Amino acid sequence: MFALLALGFTLLYSVAGVINFAHGALLMVGAYTSFFLVDSFAFDPILALVVATIFVGLTGSIVYALAIHPVIGDPLAPLVTTIGVALVVQQLMLIMFGPTPRPISVPTFARGSTNFLGTTVLHSQLLSFAASLVLFTVILTFVAKTKIGKAMRAVAQDREVAMLIGVNTPRLYILTIAISTALSVIAGLLIGFSTTRVADPFMWNYPLVLSFAIVIIGGLGSMKGSFIGGFIIGYIEIAIVYSVPGGSYLKGGAALAVMVAILLIRPKGLFGKRIELE
Repeated sequence: MFALLALGFTLLYSVAGVINFAHGALLMVGAYTSFFLVDSFAFDPILALVVATIFVGLTGSIVYALAIHPVIGDPLAPLVTTIGVALVVQQLMLIMFGPTPRPISVPTFARGSTNFLGTTVLHSQLLSFAASLVLFTVILTFVAKTKIGKAMRAVAQDREVAMLIGVNTPRLYILTIAISTALSVIAGLLIGFSTTRVADPFMWNYPLVLSFAIVIIGGLGSMKGSFIGGFIIGYIEIAIVYSVPGGSYLKGGAALAVMVAILLIRPKGLFGKRIELE
């Protein structure tokens, strides 16, 4: 699930060269949108997820137009503007919904649990795992096989040459951030279904840090790296939680420690290159 979140992060960096620190905040907007639709209009949780994904995808496009596009040529300015967007979104959620955590409704068919080899596995966890694999496969196929995906790869490899052959880069950037933010919403709600099951105004911090660690471990710009990095971080977190006293408080630090260790050995990450979209 966190690998899916990191995939959106990687996709935007590969195509537009932007590290979007508002990625986690837009995840939070999706979680609150889902809560609002279910709580106020009795939407089915799956329908609420679909609507929230579309809404936040459009919101991400607006964020790009207002906060990223005007400074896209500067390597540092997008970091500052997207952090600013994240903090503004956090305050808006506090104003609109208050600090009290709000429940994220789990679909009826994903409730309950199954005993697998002596371990209790929640149905929501199985749903999240299956959905993440399917979406990862869909995005990889989209990038590899479709005309738009090939345009993304062309821009990732050489923006100027892509423009010379007729690729509309501003439009492609907007589409990319829409896909990126939509993936963040789906990933966030899948995480919510299978773990905390609540939305709160500070929920964006940990997913952002973890997805950033996954991207760095796998290599900035490598979709394959995001997938493998997600598995590495997932196994490390589980191992820390179950083998170390108080491990639930240490798992985030362990993920960052692994990130630093890998960077010391391979500064570009496991699969990273300067220009890559694979």
